[in-house]
Amino acid sequence: MKNWIYLLAFFIITTAFGQDLQSEKNKFTRQDTLRGSITPERAWWDLSYYHLDIKVNPDNKFISGKNTIQYKVLDAKKVLQIDLQKPLKITAVIQNGDTLAVNQDGNAHFITLKKPQTVGSIQSLDVFYEGNPKEAVRAPWDGGISWKKDTNGNHFVASSCQGIGASIWWPCKDHMYDEVDSMLISVNVPSKLMNISNGRLRKVEQIGDTKTFSWFVSNPINNYGVNINIGDYVHFSEVYDGIGGNLDMDYYVLKYNLEKAKEHFKDAPKMMKAFEHWFGQYPFYKDGFKLVEVPYLGMEHQSSVTYGNQFKKGYLGNDLSGTGWGLKFDFIIIHESGHEWFANNITYKDAADMWIHEGFTAYSENLFLDYYYGKEAASDYVIGTRKNIRNDKPIIGKYNVNNKGSGDMYYKGANMLHTLRQLIEDDQKWRQLLRKINLRFYHQTVTTKQIEDFISKESGIDLTQFFNQYLRDVRLPKLEFSHKKNTVKYRWTNIVDGFDMPVKIGIGKHDQKWIYPKAEWQTLEISSGKIPITIDKNFYIEVKMF
Repeated sequence: MKNWIYLLAFFIITTAFGQDLQSEKNKFTRQDTLRGSITPERAWWDLSYYHLDIKVNPDNKFISGKNTIQYKVLDAKKVLQIDLQKPLKITAVIQNGDTLAVNQDGNAHFITLKKPQTVGSIQSLDVFYEGNPKEAVRAPWDGGISWKKDTNGNHFVASSCQGIGASIWWPCKDHMYDEVDSMLISVNVPSKLMNISNGRLRKVEQIGDTKTFSWFVSNPINNYGVNINIGDYVHFSEVYDGIGGNLDMDYYVLKYNLEKAKEHFKDAPKMMKAFEHWFGQYPFYKDGFKLVEVPYLGMEHQSSVTYGNQFKKGYLGNDLSGTGWGLKFDFIIIHESGHEWFANNITYKDAADMWIHEGFTAYSENLFLDYYYGKEAASDYVIGTRKNIRNDKPIIGKYNVNNKGSGDMYYKGANMLHTLRQLIEDDQKWRQLLRKINLRFYHQTVTTKQIEDFISKESGIDLTQFFNQYLRDVRLPKLEFSHKKNTVKYRWTNIVDGFDMPVKIGIGKHDQKWIYPKAEWQTLEISSGKIPITIDKNFYIEVKMF
């Protein structure tokens, strides 16, 4: 059974939670550049508001409608890039009553504007579209729309699009660097169904045998965080007394799962308490917090976290760490909600830096356990996840081509952060550092360099080579170590130039000491050659004893 669980864990990390399956590329295409870079046709305008107004026809797996895009002019240009992926089609683009010319290049659509674009002015245009969007065959990993049925035969529909991009189902500026400031999401569905999206429900309109549900997002939101969830839902809720005051926590599940969910979703307020302790105030009090049942595993959609873990503890009833601690919580509730701080509050600018989302959030699983079960349990859990690490390619991917790094961004990222906690050697300082990150980069898009520089500054440690080793190199630092009589010798191998991370060792049963290995052999004299020497297991390194 354990071997099966570890194989499952390997599969999960290989495919990576919430990401589309992308084959490894040695060469990148023009489409990769158009998708992954801040093109000239994107750079000159700044998003301010979307109104996505669509009709979803589940019987025909068809979407039609428009997206109103409001933006601020930063430079007086005339060609604007909007992204929409095939087989969906843009049917018209209108600004101030004028129908605009659209030049399509794959999934990028270049719109030639007629109206003068005065710097500093606020402009808007309507993008009309329709079609059968890509169906998610194995959501959330391949991305698209899941067109399913519940056990009563009702339509059960949901979107998931991290990595592959929001333009898989709606037209937008599909690059992470520019988040829209606010958004209205209006979704028309058959009247016996509900649509649940991000933010707060503003109104429900009956239109013949259909209903339109309008949800307003008052905080900045990244594109892949926008979602639709359509089903025969029932609702229950609670009010959480949090750092920011009263927080509405709403839950939407299929009718026949109501009683099960009322018991199982008790992990949600527990999550909120632990993460506000470690990371600071939940970033979206204005929009509330929702947990929404969907026909796939789950995703971190902002203020509308989706859930499909079958009301089981662990990951579909399994412990990814192999320690037993992973069965103390519902993996999807904890992991995907952790993304509210790292992914939705703090968002990477380029997909190459996806570790900022996944490394910190995988580490949040450990911190949840720390809060409720103690530091030793948390350490056992994160150390247990090391068996899922492959060290196959760097955690950081290629920039400007929408390329993510290794799936090791999850648990290698988590163990890197766990190692960093040991280096800081002050748990209160470590907690404050995590909280300060969320304050400093509140509702912002960031680069790896910004995060690295901030942590180095706040910790008082130059971590340049530390991050180079764990983020940009595939080698695991190897501590070569010998203990003969009263002499201990040690050095680093498998390291980047300049890597000199100190390590804590145990001498006998009670004494601990820091050693400072370098690429050259170092020597330590101890009082008795018979005393056993141990290397602190909390450091993510390889140890070779001579």
